[in-house]
Parts: sequence; C-alpha cells; structure tokens
Amino acid sequence: MTQTTPSPAQIRLQTMVGVGVVLLALGLAAGAVSIPSAAGYGGVGPNFLPWVISAALLICGVFIVREARTGGFRSLEAPTDAAQGYWPGFAWVSAGLLANAALITTIGFIFSCTLCFVLALQGLRGAEGKADRRPVAWLKDLLIGIAISAPVYWTFTKFLAINLPGLTSSGWL
Repeated sequence: MTQTTPSPAQIRLQTMVGVGVVLLALGLAAGAVSIPSAAGYGGVGPNFLPWVISAALLICGVFIVREARTGGFRSLEAPTDAAQGYWPGFAWVSAGLLANAALITTIGFIFSCTLCFVLALQGLRGAEGKADRRPVAWLKDLLIGIAISAPVYWTFTKFLAINLPGLTSSGWL
C-alpha cells in the first residue's frame, strides 16, 4: 500500500467534503426541529433518531474538516490511475438498491435489506478484486445481512413504534 501526501488542491477538496457533511448535519437538525417531540412507546419521540443522526454527522464532519486542515487525509492509498470506474461493481450495488426499493413492500424490510446488503457487498468486493461467488460466501453474506437488518427492523417497529413493511403481520418478520 503506497501512501501519498495530499496536494493543496486535494486538501481543499477534503475540507469541502467535511463542510458538506457539517451542512448535511445542520440540514437534518433543521428538519428534526419540525418533527413533533411527544414521547411515544419506549419514552422517545419520533424526532429522537434524526437528532442522534444529525449529532453524529456533525461530529464526523468536524473531524473530517479538522483532519483535512491539519495536513489532509494522510492514510489514503495512492490512486490506481484507472481510466474508468469499475462498472460491474456499480451494477451490483445499483441492483441491490433497486431490488430493495422494489421488493420492500413484498418481502418485507428484513429480507429486502438483506438482499441489498448481499448484492452491494458483491459489487464492492469485485471492485477490490476480491470477488467471491462461492455458495458458502453468499450464505455467509446472507446471514450477516439478516443479523444487521433484523435488529434494525425490531428496533423501529417494537421500540420506536415506527411501522416498516414486514413479511408477516406478527411484527417480527
């Protein structure tokens, strides 16, 4: 892994990314102001999560700006000088996002998000040159996707009382 020292132009661009994240956080916070704060099931209101996300984004944005202004992102790998992007990876990730959007009301949040995770992971691994199309790898990715999406679904539906599309009427799938 070859690391490079960022040029002044790269430092400016990195600073702009950090400022963009800060502005996104402030925009999310401005939107959270308009959400009612009346506590729901579990003692938190519907504006709780937007406030948590905006605070986390603000902290990340400030750290990105600080890192950029104190010398840039020093641990970046050297660019590959590829003439174009990795289009098969883009196709895998796009297929995952589109499948999620198309199937979320049909197969439910957990399985549509799992499918999105599996397909996006295939694309990202392929972009790194580490594509693994063996059935055991697909199964492992599927189980990890379920392990991530199921607690998110349950947190929203059971603890925050926010309805997400489910596969069954029980509220657990």
